[in-house]
Amino acid sequence: MYPPELVQPMKEDLTKVGFEQLLNPAQVDETIKNANGTLLVVVNSVCGCAAGNMRPGVKLSLNNDKKPTHLTTVFAGVDTEAVAQARKYFLPYPPSSPSIALFKDGKLVHFLERHHIEGGSAQMIADNLSEAYKEFC
Repeated sequence: MYPPELVQPMKEDLTKVGFEQLLNPAQVDETIKNANGTLLVVVNSVCGCAAGNMRPGVKLSLNNDKKPTHLTTVFAGVDTEAVAQARKYFLPYPPSSPSIALFKDGKLVHFLERHHIEGGSAQMIADNLSEAYKEFC
């Protein structure tokens, strides 16, 4: 577990642009099972690739006509039970932090694992997500 004061700015990096934090398994279940339309679930983390690539790429991807209806996030290493519950919906993909999941009407339709994020640029992540938005949103 990371101290709350350490991760708060990293959480706010997404919440200040409209992401809702899912803090426990019940919130994860309620959100994923009942989301009409498209839902983006971002597994946030303290790692450098989250700060340098993932969070900026996710935010950049929202500068489109088509984008997810709902934006949510869980934080690896902090909201461990919420992250564990979210990962159940990501199967068959293995646990990965950071990662990004796009759901349509409760069904996983697009997923970026850490190896898709690490070493890539924010623009590459944004472009990947933007293409998924065009297809599913």
